[in-house]
Amino acid sequence: MTAMNRSPHVPTPPLCEPVRRAVAGPWAIELLPGAAYQARYVATQSAIGFAFDSQRGRHAIGSDRVRPFAATANGLAFIPAGCDVFSESPAGGEYLRLVRSDGAPLVGDQAFNNRVDPPAIALAQQMRRALLLGTLGADWEGWALALAARANGTAAMPQKGTMTARRLRLLDDFIDAGLDGPLSVQAMAQLLELSEGYFTRAFKLAMGKSPHSYLIDRRLARARSLLRGSNLGLAAIAQACGFASQAHMATAFRQRLGICPGQLRDHGRAGRA
Repeated sequence: MTAMNRSPHVPTPPLCEPVRRAVAGPWAIELLPGAAYQARYVATQSAIGFAFDSQRGRHAIGSDRVRPFAATANGLAFIPAGCDVFSESPAGGEYLRLVRSDGAPLVGDQAFNNRVDPPAIALAQQMRRALLLGTLGADWEGWALALAARANGTAAMPQKGTMTARRLRLLDDFIDAGLDGPLSVQAMAQLLELSEGYFTRAFKLAMGKSPHSYLIDRRLARARSLLRGSNLGLAAIAQACGFASQAHMATAFRQRLGICPGQLRDHGRAGRA
């Protein structure tokens, strides 16, 4: 499952990067940083979520049977009111969570996650950027309504085809092991014994973005984890995450997140203080 399963009543360890929040009309919006978590609760209201990162752990959603899970990145999720939730992950992942602060129900009575929907990906990334920047004049209510419409859609989930869950886990492990160095699309395709062109098309269908874009996201996620949990300098973090230089990492941060790594670390320290 996903970080949506962190109950707002469950304490989490101190973080360098804070939880970021926005309230717009009847909507309460949270950006939860990637962190280990354990939660058990009954959802008092329905919630929409979006997982930016892949993650693994154990969960039981609407059931008393606890099972291992491996959630893919860029997945839209929904938890209906009254749903019994247990979830834990040793690493977690960055997560966007939306609820109606007025208690009004959202359409839907079936929990789901891992729904890859390109318009939802674009909306979630836009909202994350605005939350990281602390943009007060953003169209929060419009974005929330648009994301709710994507979650409430009745369209079938895209077929992953060749990119099975097993292959995606294998690919994630391969990327994690080599993230401090150069990784090519060709090497990823060879790992799965696919042609580069076929792999690129199948990956985009399954994950909602190109392999190269996904790789940059993984490098940024690793960098943000090191910014939160270490005292390494920015140059050392860039090297550990496979960026060509500190400047290259800073450019990726600005382009994808709208904020420089140094600013992100400073904001986290100020929030913790």
